Amino acid sequence: MTTVVCPGSFDPVTLGHLDIFRRAAELFDDVIVCVVANPNKQGTFTISERKALIDEVCADIPGVRVDSFYGLLVDYCREQGATAVIKGLRDSTDYDYELPMAHMNRSIAEIDTVFLPTRSDLSFVSSSLCREVTRLGGDVSHLLPGPVATALKERLG
Repeated sequence: MTTVVCPGSFDPVTLGHLDIFRRAAELFDDVIVCVVANPNKQGTFTISERKALIDEVCADIPGVRVDSFYGLLVDYCREQGATAVIKGLRDSTDYDYELPMAHMNRSIAEIDTVFLPTRSDLSFVSSSLCREVTRLGGDVSHLLPGPVATALKERLG
């Protein structure tokens, strides 16, 4: 069985994230979506709220489970028996940001990174942009899973 980890802050999880989770589940047996605790960011949703939202919207995807961690990603991957990290890429900026981390993960723990390009119709979607538009009264419900759009609007709208 091949286990992979798909880490991120997912604050909130978007349709772009969900697409990556679905596609990863088609390629690998066990996909762990990990909500990363980043001490440098104050989240809109707590870690447990993000996990609950992801659990809800991924309930119909076989092979996907949700967890969280704090610390080195490679340590978490080893604990879970994961052989790779899955990262979605929207553009070259994402690639430039992710590539050094991929090299570091391979260097210190022989954990590979698999990059999946985002669907072109979702390539502009980001959690931060969805939060900003919602905060300013805009509607991004077409870019988020239904329960997430509702939760974000209740939190920020």
